Amino acid sequence: MSIESISLFNPSQISPVSTTSKLSPAEAQTGFGDFLKTAIQSVNENQKASDIATEKLINGGDIELHDVMIASQKASITLNATLEIRNKVVEAYQEIMRMQV
Repeated sequence: MSIESISLFNPSQISPVSTTSKLSPAEAQTGFGDFLKTAIQSVNENQKASDIATEKLINGGDIELHDVMIASQKASITLNATLEIRNKVVEAYQEIMRMQV
């Protein structure tokens, strides 16, 4: 039995930052938007997988209880991690807005 990692994003999607390459603000915004969209889609897929596993168990499908619990915990962990990241981003934004210019 292999153990799958729980991640909000795929590390291979992140390109290393180079000091020689300069991105325009529009390109950086598009890249960040795509990254954020992919991360949220990953959380959504985990939630859907958990719902499907729960439905199978309720309907007497061919699924084990521990598989349902693993899917549920994976969905819970990714959602909680997403909420914590959002909280940190909001906190950083508020700190920046309080700075004196």
